[in-house]
Amino acid sequence: MGTCEVLRIGHRPERDKRITTHVALTARAFGACKIFLSKPDSRIIDTVGKVTEKFGGDFIIETTTNPKAIVKNWVGTTIHLTMFGLPIDDNLEDIKKCKGPLLFVVGAEKVPPWVFEHSDFNIAIGSQPHSEVSALAIALSKINDVSYSQNFEGQLQVVPSGERRKMKNRSEVDY
Repeated sequence: MGTCEVLRIGHRPERDKRITTHVALTARAFGACKIFLSKPDSRIIDTVGKVTEKFGGDFIIETTTNPKAIVKNWVGTTIHLTMFGLPIDDNLEDIKKCKGPLLFVVGAEKVPPWVFEHSDFNIAIGSQPHSEVSALAIALSKINDVSYSQNFEGQLQVVPSGERRKMKNRSEVDY
């Protein structure tokens, strides 16, 4: 499997600012290297940039005014996450065999018909309404089962603990 990138289509600034931020954070945490935002929002870019700066990784946010061109010109496999798609488990082996980069298309509002038409896979994570954040996390983890356990080599690191919240700064000696 190649690299993964995400295209977020739609973003209603007042309604979707937290959801779009969470789509971007999920993309980063589950192994995508980039997200395209079809509607620029400096708050999202700042928030995700600060997380990447603190926790590490090479995650990129790029804004676009032409999401259709990104999908149409994608050299790799396009996977549209939609509750109207085919079950992911029925298509997982075919997706894992794909060569080249994967582009996950995640909508905010009703996506235009061209997304269905130009995607290689229209995939459902269940057939009930739910969050696009959860759909992206499940899809990325099913396709790459170590996606969420990578080390980003950031300045801050979460220290696993069953009792309390604990983080360490990499500059601390006993890290």
